[in-house]
Amino acid sequence: MSHAFVSFLPESGTPYFVLMLIGFVVGAWGHGMKSRFVVGLGIAMIFLATLLLPLAVVITNEEPPPPTRDLPSAGPE
Repeated sequence: MSHAFVSFLPESGTPYFVLMLIGFVVGAWGHGMKSRFVVGLGIAMIFLATLLLPLAVVITNEEPPPPTRDLPSAGPE
């Protein structure tokens, strides 16, 4: 089932950022119109963009990057 879900998710982040931007515009427009439905639609678009972007990144990456061992020191040694 997850393979079918991954197949339609875009691999770049641009569509998600565009959806988020459109959600902000729709929400602001709905606020100007004093329409709770349109504001809710804009909020739903923002939520979907912020939910789908991390989900797409996690699902499409086969292997997580290896942990780094080079941590900065807390002070002079």
